Amino acid sequence: MDLSIVIVSWNTRADLARALTSIAEAGCPVEVETVVVDNASSDGSAAMVEREFSWARCIGNARNLGFAAANNQGLRAARGEFALLLNPDTLVHRCALSALVEFMRAHPAAAACGPKVLNDDGSLQFSCRRFPSLATGFFRKVPLGRLLPDNRFNREYLMSDWDHSQAREVDWVSGAALCLRRSVVNEIGPFDDGYFMYCEDVDWCYRARRAGHSIHFAPAATITHTRGRSSIQRPRRMALEFHRSMLRFYRKHYAAGWPLLLRWFPPLGILLRLLVVLVEIEISRWRNAVGRWVRRS
Repeated sequence: MDLSIVIVSWNTRADLARALTSIAEAGCPVEVETVVVDNASSDGSAAMVEREFSWARCIGNARNLGFAAANNQGLRAARGEFALLLNPDTLVHRCALSALVEFMRAHPAAAACGPKVLNDDGSLQFSCRRFPSLATGFFRKVPLGRLLPDNRFNREYLMSDWDHSQAREVDWVSGAALCLRRSVVNEIGPFDDGYFMYCEDVDWCYRARRAGHSIHFAPAATITHTRGRSSIQRPRRMALEFHRSMLRFYRKHYAAGWPLLLRWFPPLGILLRLLVVLVEIEISRWRNAVGRWVRRS
């Protein structure tokens, strides 16, 4: 088996159906299997897979185990030489699967690679990035970053000063479409399922690079990704999980590099950032509620 595709789904039935259809139509000359791990969806996703896509194996969980743990379930069930972790809100372009396999075989030192990822409108999605820094947290998806959208911290983190037309080595690639070498997974372990959601991809790539492997961007393969179909359903919970994951990543990989007396500073910054994001969510909910009331009136 050349490639195992692992998709973790939670209440994304329509998107999941489109993703599976795109896999079936990808025109892939390599041997592929697909494993869907359903995290206790209430929208009939698991039944839909079993009824309409019988060629895919479906693992149904009784409760939502989180993104990392569910991907690890899929990896344990997978048989391929490589494993492509794929979000359910993605569309696989023609020949993308074979391009990923070919790239990994041509780069035996690569622990993982990621395809070129596009937004729904065809624009580039910055899916390969540098490892986060303290400045990244203060300028990424918070008011300060929106006031200064072209700040150098965002540019460096997103690698946005490069046109993404050529393959290159990077720090990490997004778990929305992440092709792993199974032998490296066996060597360093799968995702850390202490992350419920978010940062598990950064963590895995960080561990792989520390073990002497490389991570690559492989634009010969293309995938379209619609962001946040699951996370938008529970924005406050996802904000909490994101910042909890940031804190876990810091404690695992960065804290030891800080002077002992200053190790409290990044966690404090993460907490303040969470409070800002939660306030923004509440303001957005209030504006939407007022807007609905005005329209009804």
